[in-house]
Amino acid sequence: ISRRSPISFLIASKDALLIAFSTSSSAATMPVSIKVAEEKLEIKPSVSQFIIPLGATINMNGTALYQAVATVFLAQVFGIDLTLGQLLLVMIITVGASIGTPSTPGVGIIILATILSSVGVPPEGVLLIIGVDRILDMSRTSINVAGDLVACSVLDRLTKDNLGSLINLKEVP
Repeated sequence: ISRRSPISFLIASKDALLIAFSTSSSAATMPVSIKVAEEKLEIKPSVSQFIIPLGATINMNGTALYQAVATVFLAQVFGIDLTLGQLLLVMIITVGASIGTPSTPGVGIIILATILSSVGVPPEGVLLIIGVDRILDMSRTSINVAGDLVACSVLDRLTKDNLGSLINLKEVP
């Protein structure tokens, strides 16, 4: 949609993605993300300064994916077969919970325990994941920040297209 090559997009976004990976915090990455969006991705400041803070608050796609996969993994570890209804419930809860997740390191594991108990998986299973959670947290934060930059890029492209059609409409007698 934004008419950018995924490779060139990732190369241009590398500064923000590295900061996100090292800090595990979308909030700490915000200033760098805005700078990358405006200077390297050439996104209008009005778009980047609106989308990046909003995305750091509610766009936690990496967190939602992690919580859903971890829930299914732990259900399998405990020998619990999740029904289609339970999987649908996991999907709805993880998306909802990821919207309200604070953009600070380590919070996803606490929310995971709540999701586990809602579908009948023992929350003690979190102990199996907690040892590698820091690495997973770094990865999901990078995905969250990449999602914010993609949203900026797409919205910037859509606003340019709409602005161009509005200008063309005014020129027609």
